[in-house]
Amino acid sequence: MRSQWESLLKNLGEWQGSFTRISPQGEILEDTPSVVSLEGLNNNQTIRQTIRLAQENEKAFEYSSLGRSVLFFENGAFSQGSTQLGPFSEFGAELGLIWQNRRLRLVQLFDKNLQLDKLTLIREHLAGTQPVQRPPLTVDDLLGEWQGEAVTIYPDWRSPQTNSTKMQLQLDGAGRLTQSLTFGERTITSTATVKDSIIHFNQDPQKQIQVLLLPDGASATSLLKLQLRQPLFLEVGWLIQPDLRQRMIRSYDDKGEWVTLTLVTEHRVNK
Repeated sequence: MRSQWESLLKNLGEWQGSFTRISPQGEILEDTPSVVSLEGLNNNQTIRQTIRLAQENEKAFEYSSLGRSVLFFENGAFSQGSTQLGPFSEFGAELGLIWQNRRLRLVQLFDKNLQLDKLTLIREHLAGTQPVQRPPLTVDDLLGEWQGEAVTIYPDWRSPQTNSTKMQLQLDGAGRLTQSLTFGERTITSTATVKDSIIHFNQDPQKQIQVLLLPDGASATSLLKLQLRQPLFLEVGWLIQPDLRQRMIRSYDDKGEWVTLTLVTEHRVNK
């Protein structure tokens, strides 16, 4: 099995793209060209990371170990962020997916009142390769039955777990979306309203979940307001090809502690 450091090395190279700031309502506020390079030094024992955003000073830093707030999958996908939810503190995480010469990263941040505050979508490709951008995601892109595999890794370094997954999404005659999600032996069914580029799951007034449909086949799933002493999760989705999708879910328990990171790779089997 590949080590965490070896998995990080899957991200080496110069990544060109943009940082897109998005409001909690899905409105694009700003799009800034970016170049992020990760260079291996001392036979890849040290990483030098450089971030260049248009009209901002270059930021560079080096590191030779990884903190407890970050985990990598073997393909280089990763998440870093808060390890604990607490009162009156800012909270958030970055979820990063990687596919061939492309990366898609999402940063979700909550304010001190635990309200969803800021999102940043980062779309990148390796320098010297052709960027392939997909259109903004639509509900129609997601309809049908998806089957796949979920790999779950843990901040306490226990062995990864693999489960089969199935997701079915259908629109009814009134335009409401029904989602049936099977993970291993467990199935959860829920319904949502769809308005423009927002899917809103609102059966539980205490737990209002929205999915923002974003550029390049991306989606951002989050609670609009976090609750202390309640489990929570952050999720990014990426429609890489019309019938291939990845999702990453960073989950916290009812004590607000980060407990799992799951990468789902799924294929549409019928529409």
